[in-house]
Amino acid sequence: VGGTFTDLWLRTDDGRSFVCKSPTTADVVTGVIDALHIAARTAGVSTEELCGKVDRFGHGTTVGLNALLTGRTARVGLVTTLGFGDVLEIGRLRRGTAGLEGLDLGNYFLRGQVAPLVPRELVVEVAERVNPQGEVLTPLDTGSARRALEALRDEGVEAVAICLLWSTENPAHELEVARLAEEILPGAFISVSHDVAPTVGEYARASTTVANAALGPVAGRYLGNLQAQLQALGMTAPIMMTTSAGGVVPAAALTAVPVRGLLSGPASCVVAGQALGVALARPKVLTLDVGGTSFDVGVVVDGAPLLREEVTFGGADMRVPSVDIASIGAGGGSIAAVNDGILTVGPRSAGAEPGPVCYGKGGTEPTTTDADLVLGVLDPDRFGSGGIRLDVDGARAALAEKIGEPLGLTGIEAARAVREVFDAAMADLVRSVTIERGHDPREFTLVAGGGSGPSHAWKLCRELGLDGFIVPATATAQSAFGAGTSDLRTTASRTCYVRLSPGTVPDDDHAAILTAAFEDAGRRALDAMPHPERAEVVYTAAVRYRGQTHHLDIPVDPEPDAAALVALLAAFEAEYELLFGKGAGFREAGFEILSVRAVAAVRTADASASTTGEQLAVRDVRPVVFDDPHTPEETVVLGCDWPAADQEISGPALIQLPGCVVVVPPGGTARTDDGGNIHVKVGDAA
Repeated sequence: VGGTFTDLWLRTDDGRSFVCKSPTTADVVTGVIDALHIAARTAGVSTEELCGKVDRFGHGTTVGLNALLTGRTARVGLVTTLGFGDVLEIGRLRRGTAGLEGLDLGNYFLRGQVAPLVPRELVVEVAERVNPQGEVLTPLDTGSARRALEALRDEGVEAVAICLLWSTENPAHELEVARLAEEILPGAFISVSHDVAPTVGEYARASTTVANAALGPVAGRYLGNLQAQLQALGMTAPIMMTTSAGGVVPAAALTAVPVRGLLSGPASCVVAGQALGVALARPKVLTLDVGGTSFDVGVVVDGAPLLREEVTFGGADMRVPSVDIASIGAGGGSIAAVNDGILTVGPRSAGAEPGPVCYGKGGTEPTTTDADLVLGVLDPDRFGSGGIRLDVDGARAALAEKIGEPLGLTGIEAARAVREVFDAAMADLVRSVTIERGHDPREFTLVAGGGSGPSHAWKLCRELGLDGFIVPATATAQSAFGAGTSDLRTTASRTCYVRLSPGTVPDDDHAAILTAAFEDAGRRALDAMPHPERAEVVYTAAVRYRGQTHHLDIPVDPEPDAAALVALLAAFEAEYELLFGKGAGFREAGFEILSVRAVAAVRTADASASTTGEQLAVRDVRPVVFDDPHTPEETVVLGCDWPAADQEISGPALIQLPGCVVVVPPGGTARTDDGGNIHVKVGDAA
């Protein structure tokens, strides 16, 4: 479920696949049910018959993320240790700039503008104290806890977040406060930090626990309503929700910890690209998802997506294991403008209402969609799933007035300039997640998705030196495809402090600390798994040089001995120098191992998209601007709903799929494979 469209991918038992789109509704659930009705009509059955046959229902949604960003969450109270009530206000050094990107980082007027997730009057303190070893220094004063919770009750809170110092090492006090909260605030959603974010650092742990509490009632109502409506239509398959870390879990698991699904949509897109890479024996994959408002990039290395431990939303840092996704405000609805003689594209977006100028809904500011239309890439009579006929003349006039006149360009030159700036911004983001992290983008397979990704991938390839890209037949519903085919995967983390002074060699005592932490993390990851006996578990440790802020996650054996820890540190240093350059390591500082993570997964038996398809049919021939705005090239326009295998196309050509257009540039070629994927070679620039 996206902000504009709800995407659905359906695979039938006879091998057919369909991509369906329905407008996202205000209550979200109605849009999901509408998409099911469309899918049933497409498959030629009734909705009840379709739902009765479904044996897997994967689901990803932006409901939680949108609620968090717009403030439409439950009213939350926070319980902290006495003396630490200002934890959310103080935050970290970058508290005032968290969430700002690009040029906004240098704008001091934007700093400190985001309020904490919980206002100070809803933060209460209780008398208690536990030390870093889990020893009780000050027993919990249940009287102060009762008074604090009663104050929150009187303020009308719907959810309670509990974050006490060092509860990761001894959760007894948090558990007792949670018991009291259930007694004093019956029906309130209770979120405890040692379960939600069992990591070191009270600020990120508190903000994560608060976000989870704020989303709990929202997620519970939404999933309960959806489940009831699906069951009324005859569906018996359980809802499997995608998580930020990739993979799916039973919906009940995310109902308790909804914060772990904040990035479920983008993560599903990366997982879909990972599955395609596995099917095609491509271990390195770059996934591009260009929607209406944002451009998301995911990186898959050695067949697995890169992960991160922390994300930032609404000015708050949260400890949420997530697929590492980089984003910028660049999409089909990104507004182009000229300020002080400089052309910019995004991050402001026209959204769906009023949308780009060409939508004819009152928009007056040109966007990248307007530019693509004027350049001939988009067909005004075949656009998306909204039944909109695009206004070419309006788009051209807006580009000429708002972009062309200030820069001394014609309308067509202005459109090409917008595309150049847009593509350059996307290429810069791809470089930041590859070259700046020690990866050569030319070694990766580029998988383009979203409504605009297949249209701009050819330019990205030329910018980055790649020879081509792949567009799945599910391109405009990649996240839905990922949700439908992802592995069952659960993730659990556990703190463990191992500090190694300069010159210290790891010994068996250090290994025993890690082994105990791995045992706990692995047990919790498997406990959340419906079929633990079929799961494979992979373990990593978070390692950094002493005194540093950030760490790297390094794979390690779950029962390491001293020699394995020496190898772990060597692997960390090799990875560190790969990222930051030879000689960047500084073992003279010593090392710290901060935490461990266990990822349990049950592999999906079949993640293929389709075994059938159609021949591409010629729909049009029209002029399209590729490089020179004054000499557009006559370009054949082909299309179908799902391409059959073994078709060869020579550029210039446009291939229309449901919801997107694949651009094959002059000198380029394209072919289709058994899964309906289109492999494009861009050739040399003219």
